[in-house]
Amino acid sequence: MKFFVDTADTADIRSLADSGLLDGVTTNPSLVAKSGRKFTEVIAEICDIVDGPVSAEVAAIDHEGMMREAKVLKAIAKNVCIKVPLTPDGIRTCRKLADAGTMVNVTLCFSPAQAILAAKAGAAFVSPFVGRLDDIGQYGMGLIAEIMQIYNNYEFHTEVLVASVRNPVHVIEAAKLGADVVTVPPAVLRSLFVHPLTEKGLAAFLADWKKTGQTIA
Repeated sequence: MKFFVDTADTADIRSLADSGLLDGVTTNPSLVAKSGRKFTEVIAEICDIVDGPVSAEVAAIDHEGMMREAKVLKAIAKNVCIKVPLTPDGIRTCRKLADAGTMVNVTLCFSPAQAILAAKAGAAFVSPFVGRLDDIGQYGMGLIAEIMQIYNNYEFHTEVLVASVRNPVHVIEAAKLGADVVTVPPAVLRSLFVHPLTEKGLAAFLADWKKTGQTIA
């Protein structure tokens, strides 16, 4: 399973990329707005840090506007993945871009029917939002299970990118279901390291080593 990080904080992205754990990045207008920087500059810097796909979302909601913005975003770097909403205009834009060889991430997916449309339109990724479904009393990971089953039935090439991930349990459940990608906030990715027995064991090892009075280097 691939790990993408969901942020526009380039310092966080650089730190995680240095760990070797990062396969890509997802951004959206809200995340970039938090940075207080120019959108295209942020995307360019992220693309310099990460070799994998960097999702940059269009702000337009009509097909013509999406295509104009996609042209600008594609010119930033070869690893830019154009992110479009799962709307009729978004799906139309996805088809046009995919036919031209452009990676597209279709976002704001909340149903299996919508996921089918994204795959039929040639999306490289579809982004179902599990956390937001959980927020309204639905079972977000159930959507992932349904999409994986449908995609496997028809051998769709669209990768399932689990989004709106809130905790390590979401990551584990996505992996168990065979999802292709999870995109997580930096804090959630770092929380995967944490287990009290790991910390306890390390403290014991260090205490025992100190008693020997030795050094390695």
